[in-house]
Amino acid sequence: MRTIRTENLKITVAGTESDPICYVLYPLDVLGQWIEPAAAEYHISIAVITGLDWNNDLTPWPAKGEPPGSPDFKGNAPEFLSRLVSKVLPTVESELHIAGNAERTLAGVSLSGLFTLWQWMICDTFRNIISLSGSFWYDSFVAWIKSRSLAPKSGKAYFLLGDQEARTRVKAFQPVQTDTEDIVSYLSVRGIDAAFELVPGNHYQYAEQRLDRAFSRIFTPSSSNSR
Repeated sequence: MRTIRTENLKITVAGTESDPICYVLYPLDVLGQWIEPAAAEYHISIAVITGLDWNNDLTPWPAKGEPPGSPDFKGNAPEFLSRLVSKVLPTVESELHIAGNAERTLAGVSLSGLFTLWQWMICDTFRNIISLSGSFWYDSFVAWIKSRSLAPKSGKAYFLLGDQEARTRVKAFQPVQTDTEDIVSYLSVRGIDAAFELVPGNHYQYAEQRLDRAFSRIFTPSSSNSR
C-alpha cells in the first residue's frame, strides 16, 4: 500500500499492475485497513481519494445549502471531474504501471455518490459506478437525469441506501429513497444494467461492509482470499 499526493489530494493505493482499477471517493480516511485485503480479494487495484472540498467539488451546479443554515453548494463538479480525468487518473495509473485502457470503476458515498452518477451520465471514463447513499435529493437532480439522452453503457451501476435514511429530520433529505428508486427504474428501463439494494442502517453506517457488498456485485471475489 502506498500514498500518492497530487492536485492537493491524498490517494491511498493498494494493488500493482492490476486491471481493473476502482477509485473510491470517501469523506473520511477510515478505510486504511480495508483497502489492501479488498484489492487482493477482488483482483483489482483500489485508489481511495481524500482531501476534496466535499460540498463543492462534488456538486454538479450551485444550489442552496442543506441542512438549513449550511453554506450554499458551489457546484464545482465540472472542474473537479476535469482534474480527476486529466491529472489524477494518469498519475495513479502511471505509478501502478496500469495500461491506459484499464477498466475503471468509480465508487462514492453521499455527495460523492451523487457525483459518481452525474459524471457517468456525461462521460465514459469509468465503465462501472457504485453509489452508496447517493445524495439524489440534490436540487433538480432527478429532473436532470430524466432530461438526458442515454448513450449505451457496457458497464454496471450499483446503488445502495440505508433503510433509515428517508426518516431523517432534514426535510430536503427525506425523498432520498423514492428519488433513488425513481432513478434506478429510469435507468433500468432504458437498458442500463442497474441494481439497487436497501440495507439496514443510516447514512454513513457500515462503510466497509457496504463497500464489500457493492464490490461483490461489480467484481468477482476470490474464494481463497475471502475475508
